[in-house]
Amino acid sequence: MAEKTGIEVSIAAADAVGMTNVDVVAAYPITPQTHIVEHLAELVASGELDAEYIPVESEHSAMSVCCGSSAAGARTFTCTSSQGLALMNEIVFLAASMSLPIVMMLANRSLSGPLSIWNDHSDVMSIRDSGCIQMFAENGQEVFDNTFFCFKVAENKKVSLPVILNMDGFSLSHMIEPIEYWTQEMVDAYLPDFEPVHRLHPDKPVTMGALGMPDVFTEAKKLQNETLINSKSVILDAWKEMGEVCGREYHPVETYKIEGAKVAFLSMGSMGEVVSLAVDALREKGEAVGQLKLRLWRPFPFEELAEAVKGLDQIIVLDRAISFGGPGGPVASEIRNALYHQDNMPFVTNYVCSLAGRDITANDFIKIYEESSSASEEMLKRNDYTIYGARE
Repeated sequence: MAEKTGIEVSIAAADAVGMTNVDVVAAYPITPQTHIVEHLAELVASGELDAEYIPVESEHSAMSVCCGSSAAGARTFTCTSSQGLALMNEIVFLAASMSLPIVMMLANRSLSGPLSIWNDHSDVMSIRDSGCIQMFAENGQEVFDNTFFCFKVAENKKVSLPVILNMDGFSLSHMIEPIEYWTQEMVDAYLPDFEPVHRLHPDKPVTMGALGMPDVFTEAKKLQNETLINSKSVILDAWKEMGEVCGREYHPVETYKIEGAKVAFLSMGSMGEVVSLAVDALREKGEAVGQLKLRLWRPFPFEELAEAVKGLDQIIVLDRAISFGGPGGPVASEIRNALYHQDNMPFVTNYVCSLAGRDITANDFIKIYEESSSASEEMLKRNDYTIYGARE
């Protein structure tokens, strides 16, 4: 294991992709993922990475190229953000339905409009139901480690699905953090060579992405859903094996100071580290508060969540996107649905916050805790939500 290095997270992410010995990178630069694909282009141009780098004319083309290269049997990577993902959206659904194990990093950024280049989770929520495996990283080390994990899971013959690694734009992608690099020997021991389940080859013709008549479409979607659900066992094994390789084992739901807690924040992404500071401060005041960090978004970790919330009276879900015209934030909706049949289900309060990268501090989370804790039981039962800090 190399010593920790202070490096921009985007550059470390690109280095990790390079260490997987990827065959094809197809990407279109869009803020804030640009540094990732720029550095990959540099690695290819310098000869450090033996791969085809294809600078396409749009994100729609990027994922289209990735579908072709992955179908032909090449280890394939792409990266995008925000409006780029919106343009790519059509092909993301195709990649999942054709069982193509493409790895994509999504440097999360607000969807327009108004135009914004800053971070929230509205982009990834637009492809929540695409059929891709999706996870969130909290810091640079998690991005680096889970790059290898994404390829390992995507290319497992029991899975063969796209995997998306979400990393918050700017607040994570552009930060310089201490990151412990793996050695190439560690990567090679952890990540086997890519052996595609199905491959376009003239000697054994196959059809991919064909028309599905009504009498087969439902069954195709049922199979796609079951494959995604069943990928969870592979995900858990891959994280366990990672712990054996690098000493860091990840889990679908992480907890922080949850012992004895009656109230817990729940967050996804880099904001979790700031929430942890608020939990520390509240604990010092004697408050029985802890934290849940949702790492695995799809397939949704129902069992792990149910176990993690045992003993809690209330969960404060922090959303970074709005489900317009709906019950608030998409994460809170998922949490309520997941816990609906649980005995002694904790109340779920929902705060939509830090949209488009608006600053939110540990003191803000303390205020949210105090405000939520003072709510009456009747208010909690209404499943209301608050857009925190919005000026009337």
